[in-house]
Amino acid sequence: MEIVYLLNSGFMIRDNQTLLVFDDYDDPAKIVDRAVTKGNFEYLYIFASHAHFDHFDTHIRAYADQVTRYIFSSDIKRTKRVKIFPADDITFIKKYSEWRDENIKVWTYDSTDVGVSFLVETDSGARIFHAGDFNWWYWENDTDENKNLAKKVFDKQLKRMKGLEVDVAFFPVDGRLENSQEFGITEFARNTEAKSLVAMHRAGYPAWIPSYKFKLEVEPLPIWSPVKPGEKRFLIDNKFSEAKD
Repeated sequence: MEIVYLLNSGFMIRDNQTLLVFDDYDDPAKIVDRAVTKGNFEYLYIFASHAHFDHFDTHIRAYADQVTRYIFSSDIKRTKRVKIFPADDITFIKKYSEWRDENIKVWTYDSTDVGVSFLVETDSGARIFHAGDFNWWYWENDTDENKNLAKKVFDKQLKRMKGLEVDVAFFPVDGRLENSQEFGITEFARNTEAKSLVAMHRAGYPAWIPSYKFKLEVEPLPIWSPVKPGEKRFLIDNKFSEAKD
């Protein structure tokens, strides 16, 4: 599996002849453009977890002639921006739903913000989780009431993910959360069977280096925290191998 960082929570994944693009709101390194132009794929699926500007942008309309399917969270259906997309090429999907074709299977979970998170299984059997904005959003300066609510909604969703088995999970480790940035990914890793982790939603922040506390609470896992758009890794036998072009 080849994984390329676009920006923020945006990634392109190649699994054999299938391209999966998640939350491509900006692609400064033109990764998706080059892949589409090259044409070395059979299927192209473009996912958007919700309508926030840093997850969904209309520039992905440019791939409509090559796309197999746009798979958008149902909240995007209510936006004006989506009207420029060919309606027949879009599947709008709600939380706790399932969609499949002959090549991939998609399941959704709820978010703790807006939209959905995605679980995708390819025809090779690879299982990929993209959290979207699902996270334990514990803001240091928030009210006690909001902090308690953030924990409650996070725990409620996490119960549905208990024991989830995935080859790779993309999960927010947002630097703006400062001392609490690891809260969500720690609990996610402790409660699921993710075989590797990719930190996301960190645009403008340095690579995440797991703290000593995280390492104490979580079984050792391969972790990648990309910083520069266009960074690439190969996931082989549940380990990240740096790509050398």
